[in-house]
Amino acid sequence: MTRNIIAIDLDSCIGCHSCAVVCKQENNVGLGTYYNKVLTVGPSGTYPDLEMYYLPVACQHCDNPECVSVCPTGASYKRDDGVVLVDHSKCIGCQYCVMACPYGVRTYDEAKDKGVIEKCTMCAHLIDKGDKPACVKHCPGQARLFGDMDDPESDVSKMIAKKKTYKLKDVGNHPGVTYGLDKCTWKGDE
Repeated sequence: MTRNIIAIDLDSCIGCHSCAVVCKQENNVGLGTYYNKVLTVGPSGTYPDLEMYYLPVACQHCDNPECVSVCPTGASYKRDDGVVLVDHSKCIGCQYCVMACPYGVRTYDEAKDKGVIEKCTMCAHLIDKGDKPACVKHCPGQARLFGDMDDPESDVSKMIAKKKTYKLKDVGNHPGVTYGLDKCTWKGDE
């Protein structure tokens, strides 16, 4: 079975925000709304031994997504390939999933006046055509990788095998996005 994930090599991320910009363009995301954010972690330490890195945060496409379990209409769902989506035809905009998400990456779409929840779709429309998510394709540092975690030959599996890896804080949901970081101290849970 395919288990698509995004892995992010934080040692290669240059903090350019291209992933956030191309996500907005590809998915027609309105002003003030982001499906993908880039946080600056640090600087920390004492001069001259300072550390800093950039932490892109979007939907974690969790193995056990709380957003799916709290949705009263079944609008939030997880596909067999691991991608977590929202069926807008079923969404009533109650925002239970927004409150349940421990990463704050879901948003109520007021700008488009749809009255539904929006989030990173891992560009399912592109994946379904055999392509990569837009944020992966357009990352100038090639920090973002996409592939089947269960395939040892995929780019994500190869990165996971060679780097120290981390996930955002797990509160029983088992986040799917994997972060690789060797050059700095992980502070993603702080």
